[in-house]
Amino acid sequence: MGESLVDRFRLEGFDIDWHRRAADAHRAIGRTAYDAVVSDIRLPDFSGEVLYARLHDTVPELPPFVFITGHGSIERAVALLKAGAADYVTKPFDLDDLVLKVQQLCRDRPAPARGPLAPLGISPAMQKIEAMLPRLAEHASTVLITGESGVGKERVALRLHELAQRGEPRPFVAVNCGAITETLIEAELFGHEKGAFTGAARQRKGVFEQAHGGTLFLDEIGDMPLAMQVKLLRAIQERRIVRVGGEVAVPVEVRVVCATNQDLRARVEAGTFREDLYYRIHVIHLRIPLLRERREDILWFARQFLRDFALAHGGERRGLTPEAEQALQAYPWPGNLRELRHCIERACILSGEATLGPEALFENWARTGLEQAEAAGTLEQYIRECERAYIQRALQRCQGQIAQTAADLGISRKNLWEKMRRMQITARGAESEPPAD
Repeated sequence: MGESLVDRFRLEGFDIDWHRRAADAHRAIGRTAYDAVVSDIRLPDFSGEVLYARLHDTVPELPPFVFITGHGSIERAVALLKAGAADYVTKPFDLDDLVLKVQQLCRDRPAPARGPLAPLGISPAMQKIEAMLPRLAEHASTVLITGESGVGKERVALRLHELAQRGEPRPFVAVNCGAITETLIEAELFGHEKGAFTGAARQRKGVFEQAHGGTLFLDEIGDMPLAMQVKLLRAIQERRIVRVGGEVAVPVEVRVVCATNQDLRARVEAGTFREDLYYRIHVIHLRIPLLRERREDILWFARQFLRDFALAHGGERRGLTPEAEQALQAYPWPGNLRELRHCIERACILSGEATLGPEALFENWARTGLEQAEAAGTLEQYIRECERAYIQRALQRCQGQIAQTAADLGISRKNLWEKMRRMQITARGAESEPPAD
């Protein structure tokens, strides 16, 4: 039953996490802002009502719960309603009715603020990084994050910081080392005493002191002037700084997260980055993959950016046509997540349509649509993308009717359903089970 529910909700356009055990669901619901939860009362490790009670005691704002129960457990479901659950359905239930219930709950629920605990992505690569962060938050005092510009290095640093807070607000201070002039960088990092130089009318704390007790994010560490690197190394090693014009060493308790889009090893060999500093910050190294290396994340982030734009500017959340989804997945994204966000924001500003097509996302779509599809990679990938787009257009013509779409395509309904499932194609009105033909 679980697999059928997941398939149906995904076909309806929902982003779904399926947890088969109550303990797994308990951990996930505690750190993820879900819009709704559908739970069976009977679960393999402990019951849905125990899960709800534990979450009710530990999670400040629970998403609405819909429970699935047998006729013999209706009294338990009613008790859960009294405890705050949103609704329940009894087996055997109408899947269409369940979908409508969840859709209504999501519409009625204020869109949650996707704060710092929002997932880093749904791709295996990002999930692997996310799984490492709790341990790093507990043990690592210095971390190096590398990756191309726009991949989300600061996003990872923020997640690490949030995990380290443990419920107690602590400062997160970010500074771009490449954006500060060489004459000011020491005062920016370590602060200065009153009268230390012309214009220093009062004492000022640098970013190390500002981040005391929290996290200091040093972005573009590879651009730091060579003369400054030895002072940074000393500060990281000793966790003490001396303000410009001062004499007293000031202790700082701070987690230092460095980030760069450069090859630091190559810069060491070229003599533009100190080898001792390189080894000091390279103890823990996280490489953030390019967006085109984790294409599972593209549509997930695109939908999140659409939701963010609607929250920031009011109005209904925009949607994407099947052709737009294909174009987004085929495009190589040289600017990574930053470029994707700007693409979505530009389309939302310039287009008056409720559903965005590829022409709204890419200014030169009419001329280069095929080139964007070809950017997907190998011939096999290109053929798969073409097949996916062809099925999506057919479903759109037939308003999601599987039987009619299959007839138009000249394949069986079961064959079409399996292709939709394999290619993760969504369409309203599609059956939840493969037809038996």
